[in-house]
Amino acid sequence: MGGVEDEEPALKRMRLSSYNGSSSVECTVGSSSGLMARPLSAEGEDEVIGSTGIIKRREFVRIITKALYSLGYKKSGEHLEEESGIPLQSSVVNVFMQKILDGDWDESLATLNKIGLHDEGIVRAASFLILEQKFFELLDGDKVMDALKTLRTEITQHCVDSTRIRELTSCIVSPSGLNGLSRRELVRVRTRLKLLEELQKLIPPNVMVPEKRLERLVEIALIFQREACMFHNSLDKEISVYSDHHCGKTQIPSRTLQVDTNGGLSIKHKLCGHQKPVSSASWSPNGQELLTCGVEEAVRRWDVSTGKCLQVYEKNGPGLISCAWLPCGNYILSGLNDKSICMWELDGKEVESWKEEKTLKISDLEITGDGEHIISICKENVILLFNKETNDERFIEEDEIITSFCLSKDSRFLLINLLNQEIHLWNIGDLQLVRKYKSHKRARFVIRSCFGGFRQSFIASGSEDSQVYIWHRNSEDLVDVLPGHSGAVNCVSWNPANPHMLASASDDRTIRIWGLKCLNVKYPNAYSNGNHHSNGGELR
Repeated sequence: MGGVEDEEPALKRMRLSSYNGSSSVECTVGSSSGLMARPLSAEGEDEVIGSTGIIKRREFVRIITKALYSLGYKKSGEHLEEESGIPLQSSVVNVFMQKILDGDWDESLATLNKIGLHDEGIVRAASFLILEQKFFELLDGDKVMDALKTLRTEITQHCVDSTRIRELTSCIVSPSGLNGLSRRELVRVRTRLKLLEELQKLIPPNVMVPEKRLERLVEIALIFQREACMFHNSLDKEISVYSDHHCGKTQIPSRTLQVDTNGGLSIKHKLCGHQKPVSSASWSPNGQELLTCGVEEAVRRWDVSTGKCLQVYEKNGPGLISCAWLPCGNYILSGLNDKSICMWELDGKEVESWKEEKTLKISDLEITGDGEHIISICKENVILLFNKETNDERFIEEDEIITSFCLSKDSRFLLINLLNQEIHLWNIGDLQLVRKYKSHKRARFVIRSCFGGFRQSFIASGSEDSQVYIWHRNSEDLVDVLPGHSGAVNCVSWNPANPHMLASASDDRTIRIWGLKCLNVKYPNAYSNGNHHSNGGELR
């Protein structure tokens, strides 16, 4: 499997203490005689297992052996090596690891050159890591002159990065060491076990089997199955390695649980004060306050527990058309009908204003989770991503008129509803269109969509045919269509805390709460933060 190895079955193990610590590590130790004596035996090298014939038996046995040792099953690992005749690592690698853990740096370098690495770049990089560890430990032992000699005569031979050399030099002359850490703190962070982990990343895996390789392969397989499952909408802990994963359609909220006040909901407060219809609402980051915006009127901030209006935000002349909270919860944003955007302190003091066509008369306004980028519709087919710190502007341009949009929870994707009955998913990092969703109906009204479900794996949207449409986010497949309303469904909102709960609002003057057909999962803190919109008029 690459590298040089003696054919020794049961490898001896010894317990060693890591440098500057009391923890122990299991280290493979083989015979040190004849380190470059002969290559690995080719017997069984091409033997494969599995129905597809793509798994090499020797590799498979080695990663199982590695997993056994990593899990603490030392005797089982040794027995597998002896019974299979396949050693985990060559005796050269065993000696190399032993020398690293012993802090025998000269022998570590000598053994590194006997492992059989053919890439000089890897040898140079590994040598630098070893000598860097030697350098830090010499400093930790107050052997400053020896450390300086190592830096000048050894490290500079392997490191071509002049910046790194200067950083190491600063460790000698500065008491704060590197990155603000003292010399002793540096050594505590950079233990010999950590050094071995870094070396494993450099040295080819057929020479040193990576830590937790078997775990990684199983995780990849489970993640692949989860992503391929069209209906997956449950916690990862419900996935098992015992069988292939597949969810049924029962994981999708498709049954009406509560309809308006007749199904168990009760009115907590009536928030009175707006003179015009309310076009949007936005929950505070802590869920204790609510912003509401009247159509070209004012924004009001409410205490959810008491129903009291805490503040009114308005300007002489232009009316406010949208509202949103900054992630910190200390400021709010509002779009105005003069196409500007304002930022306010909670007490009503205006602290910033951005003009020059930053928004249209559409009540959609979002801000990214880092609080830096304001997202708005600046032209009928263009979305603006405005950096409020640098004033930089980026744009998403569509071929059709944009009617609404929604930002993902991780602030990486934007869901855009278009006039032509399509919903587009954009990556706002590289401004790339990545998915399209179709089938819902839109002719006259603004129809809104949202992300939702477990890991926001689904897209839901209202529709003018009185139904709710749900797609699988990655595959674009239509997962379900929910009938029940008797009027156009204008808006949907998926509960961010409970992936099995969805709400829809319709022109039939009802709000429906959708859940699973079989109720067997409970999720705490199931209130919804974010922006919510209301529209009953025709799109003009």
